[in-house]
Order: sequence, then C-alpha cells, then structure tokens
Amino acid sequence: MHELSMADAIVRTVIDAAEKNDAVEVLEVTVEIGQMTLLNPEQIKFMLDVLSEDTILEGARFNIEVVPVEIECTCGYEGAVDTDELNHLAPVVSCPSCGGHEFHVRAGRECNVKNIKIEKRD
Repeated sequence: MHELSMADAIVRTVIDAAEKNDAVEVLEVTVEIGQMTLLNPEQIKFMLDVLSEDTILEGARFNIEVVPVEIECTCGYEGAVDTDELNHLAPVVSCPSCGGHEFHVRAGRECNVKNIKIEKRD
C-alpha cells in the first residue's frame, strides 16, 4: 500500500509550500499521477482527504489527473500505450507497433503536485 506513503509525502509538500507562501488556507491542489506508478487515484484522493484533517489543507479540493503512458520506441513509434492490462505485480509495457521493449518512456511515471491554490495573509 504505497498510496499511503505517497499521499503523506504530497500533504507534507503542499503544507511546506503553503507555509513558505504565507497561506492561511489551501483551497485546491492538483496532483498528476502517471499510470506506470501503479498508484490508485481513488485511494490517493481518499488518503489526501484523511491526512489533511486538522491541517491547513483541511477542506481543500484535491484534483487527480491521471497521466497516460507515452513512449518513443526504437522502431519509430511515438505515442500512447494501452495500459488497461498492466499487471500490478509485474508491470510490463511493450510497444504497440513492434511489440518491443526498447523504448524511452516520455510520460506516465510521474507523481507531481502540479499546482496549489491558496488564500494568503493580508
């Protein structure tokens, strides 16, 4: 259950950024979660809501954006990869054009706080 540790890291990151910017309240947080992280977006959102209780984040709206897997393959294929069949125990991605595994992943491995909307002190 790595969702808990990731949600905790997100909460700590947002609180730190909010405090550095003299926030009195965090209104909204957008988080990008790549499909290859194998994080469950619904579980992340639930844990963010729970972990934000009694903090400056309490009541904030959490938006989760799922980032699809995109590759650049040595065969010349560039684009999205179907990840509907990803096995969470052994995630294996192959090129939809040639079936190969020699490619660069352009997107889908990230887990980022994309933006934070805050209410500042006067």
